Amino acid sequence: MPRSFIVEADGGSRGNPGPAGYGAVVIDPATGETLAEAAEFIGTATNNVAEYKGLVAGLRAAHALDPQAQVRVRMDSKLVVEQMSGRWKIKHPDMRPLAAEAQRVLPPAQVTYEWIPRERNKHADRLANEAMDAGKLGKQWQPGDSRAALDAGPARSDAARAADAAAEAGEAAEAATASAPPVGWAPADLGPPATFVLLRHGETALTPEKRFSGSGGTDPELSAAGRRQAEAAAAALAARGTVQAIVSSPLRRCRETAGAIAARLGLEVRIDEGLRETDFGAWEGLTFAEVRERFPDELDAWLASAKAAPPGGESFASVARRVAVARDKLIARYAGRTVLVVTHVTPIKTLVRLALGAPPESLFRMELSAASLSAVAYYADGNASLRLLNDTSHLR
Repeated sequence: MPRSFIVEADGGSRGNPGPAGYGAVVIDPATGETLAEAAEFIGTATNNVAEYKGLVAGLRAAHALDPQAQVRVRMDSKLVVEQMSGRWKIKHPDMRPLAAEAQRVLPPAQVTYEWIPRERNKHADRLANEAMDAGKLGKQWQPGDSRAALDAGPARSDAARAADAAAEAGEAAEAATASAPPVGWAPADLGPPATFVLLRHGETALTPEKRFSGSGGTDPELSAAGRRQAEAAAAALAARGTVQAIVSSPLRRCRETAGAIAARLGLEVRIDEGLRETDFGAWEGLTFAEVRERFPDELDAWLASAKAAPPGGESFASVARRVAVARDKLIARYAGRTVLVVTHVTPIKTLVRLALGAPPESLFRMELSAASLSAVAYYADGNASLRLLNDTSHLR
């Protein structure tokens, strides 16, 4: 009879992309004993790449113990679990070769995948962080120096987990009998999400003329109309009463919009450089028609690829990287809370696009009015939910 193993794997990036590492552990499901550990600092990479590399390392460690073993992989990455289970397509070019590599280590028929909450993946998480800590010192992770197994606590055997599950099921049945809640779909209880209420700044003199206005131009102030819009947004948000913190782009139009709301809500404004608008370079202050006339080839390239930048400016791909870094920092800082993020068209569209897993060209298919509100919720399992887009009801 073939042996059975549990592989728990994780990966992380301090910057996404940034210094990254992975960790993986092979566990005996009957006893909970740790059979093998693996960890490595992999240089600059994204969270998802590090997670996939952790999966590959864990499968290789299991293969080395018994190439015929049945392996149950447990990870807190919903993306990796769903993609490797075949329920989600693998669209990102960096993920495809890693997924293919994982499938080559052990035949797919020998491997199953299960999502677990982050708090149940502590051992692999500790290993990944040890690897990143070693990389910061210019070293590689060494098994003899690891405290991951001690820090994570004793592993739970399948038998112990089954006993716990049975007890929990009994308690749930008693509660259901007592309260008789309505039957219906409900997500797993992951706790309250970090919710970003995304507010585009109010109008400037350039807004109604539809001129490129990024972070490389004149940094205009709010117009009289823009100040009225900021006050209207402040009144609406005060009436809702859900905002617990405010973060703003460093550009003047956002700081002025955020200031009006902060005064109404009695909150401080935190500035985040990652939320600034795209630098449109030579196109700053021009209309689309003027850019089409003066820079036809460059405009065509920009419309065709997120990696193309205006002359002397910034590409949408670059913006996406820094916005993702800012997003991850804010999610960590405001876990379970609601934060007002006052920023610009491109950062808001980028956050929406990333939440939906939409392609870069979707940026050109969204409308965001001045002083409009959107909202995205971020859950502990890494998933995001778009709650609102381009709401201007408070301006009418």
